[in-house]
Amino acid sequence: MGTHQPRSGSLQIWPRKRAEKFLPSVNWRALEPETREKGLLGVIAYKVGMASCLVLDKTANSMTKDKKMIVPVSVLEVPSLKIFSARFYKNGIVSSEIVLNSDKELKRVMKIGKLNPGSTAPLKKIEELDKKDFDDLKIIVYSQVKNTSVKKTPDIIEIGLGGKLEDKIEFVKAHWNKEIHASEIFKKSQLVDIRGLSQGKGLEGPVKRFGISLKGHKSEKGVRRPGSLGPWHPHHVVFRVAQAGQLGMQTRICYNSKIVEIAKISDKNINPQSGWIHYGNIKTEYILLRGSVPGPAKRQLLLTLPLRKTKSSDKKNFEFLRLEK
Repeated sequence: MGTHQPRSGSLQIWPRKRAEKFLPSVNWRALEPETREKGLLGVIAYKVGMASCLVLDKTANSMTKDKKMIVPVSVLEVPSLKIFSARFYKNGIVSSEIVLNSDKELKRVMKIGKLNPGSTAPLKKIEELDKKDFDDLKIIVYSQVKNTSVKKTPDIIEIGLGGKLEDKIEFVKAHWNKEIHASEIFKKSQLVDIRGLSQGKGLEGPVKRFGISLKGHKSEKGVRRPGSLGPWHPHHVVFRVAQAGQLGMQTRICYNSKIVEIAKISDKNINPQSGWIHYGNIKTEYILLRGSVPGPAKRQLLLTLPLRKTKSSDKKNFEFLRLEK
């Protein structure tokens, strides 16, 4: 008998192809009962880079309690959001949609009709709707990325709302034609989930793509390739065989990342003198997350409230002191 060897590469996400969009879809219905919080369940952020952060450990019963320590943090810029439309659902299917905003920067993304921002007609349409015709409400939001140094074209995505149906309607009415800031949704020392795309690496071989071992140096027909693609019969190569193909640019999720600091750049400036590498200067709000997040600099990410909190991550508490230059 040969020795047992686990398969190379994960089959959790298949096929291993490039993602169709930068911001992934989220099952907001699964996230909503877990959070039990009113308001928006997520925001759009942009990756700035990573840094070393000096913090004071305030975690209860920790071996390093009340001691200074260095932790790696990911720096994210989080510009404000605006509501584009309210989308009403009935039994999981869209029953109607009311456009609430038509800013000119949206023309870069979609075709929109004319709408007077000062008009209250959209709110009247919401009040005229019969609650029997819908049982859920989500909103389409777009980022005010023009206020950053990343780009001008806004990113647009559907985000769920927490609370009862009446709370969701009141949220839309209160924030119609207003900017929604990350500090209104997230707080310091809170856990968040990050969804985004990993860094694209293009065509890669099976050794780097699946982690298969190199063959002996005297082997025929290559060293960095599988020994066999399968038998003659059945005359078919199964998808489990490690072969060259796309690596990266795929959806990944980081669960339970701790917010070390959240602030406006005007209140607490963390920009280096020469700016962040491959990014520039932060101009709006920013979030410091403990650990790493997927993607390169300027990659758009979706921050959501945590789907499943872990006690070990939730009890950690760090007091931000400064970024190490």
